[in-house]
Amino acid sequence: MYQQDKHDKDPIQILATLDQNYLPRLKVLLTSIRINQPEETLDIWLLHSRIPEDALRLVNRQCDLLGFRFHPVLIDGSVFEDAPSSEQYPHEMYYRLLAAQFLPESLRRILYLDPDILVINPLRPLWELDLAGNLFAAASHTGKTEFANNINQLRLGTNCNYLNSGVLLIDLDRARSEVHARDIFKYTMEHGKELFLPDQDILNALYGHRTLEIEDAAWNYDARNYNNYLLRSGGIYDMDHVMKHTAILHFCGKSKPWQKGYIHRFGILYKHYMALTDRLLADIC
Repeated sequence: MYQQDKHDKDPIQILATLDQNYLPRLKVLLTSIRINQPEETLDIWLLHSRIPEDALRLVNRQCDLLGFRFHPVLIDGSVFEDAPSSEQYPHEMYYRLLAAQFLPESLRRILYLDPDILVINPLRPLWELDLAGNLFAAASHTGKTEFANNINQLRLGTNCNYLNSGVLLIDLDRARSEVHARDIFKYTMEHGKELFLPDQDILNALYGHRTLEIEDAAWNYDARNYNNYLLRSGGIYDMDHVMKHTAILHFCGKSKPWQKGYIHRFGILYKHYMALTDRLLADIC
């Protein structure tokens, strides 16, 4: 479907971690990634524990049409035998932070994206970001209320802004030597009752001081908060600005644009990418 121009640039490595229920969201994300950087070479890595082969084959066929290389990685459940888990804390919540342990050592960095995301501008500037010796790069959604940020800092004993774990640029080389399952499991066991958003809280508590903060308006835009971005920017971050300069729209929160009754401004844009995805997948189903 798409012709790729083979660059000397490093291929962008995208990471997803999800279960079968979120595969439709991954498919929309993949469509948005390709449409907004048609000449990029990308690899898509999926860490999972129980997605059926038939479902993975459909994702692989979509990736073939889009010109992506698809790499599903089945996680050995024995790694998590000692991990605290429950309905609130499924094993999958650990995958993004421990990705370096499961991905090939030839990969030096990777960009994790939550599946409830649209990519609407190129990712290359984020991919090439200098991490300045940090393990991660992530954005903070502190603009809506500084009070909530302060509460999270107090709750977790941190000094950094409360970081959102939905977009993470990961230095895999450093993570292989500094991010350990035993530390994460120990923290979860000791603080489980205090964790509101477990994987995100763990990122902040254990690695917030090793995370480079990036601009949320560009790299992790909270799609619920258009008016807030507009106000805090003095009117600069209007719709035209978002469409030209925001790369990642993140549909945070319980209300999602694929559900009935979604009221936030970017819902119609998400439905547009859903329709494009359905049109593409009609050719392979």
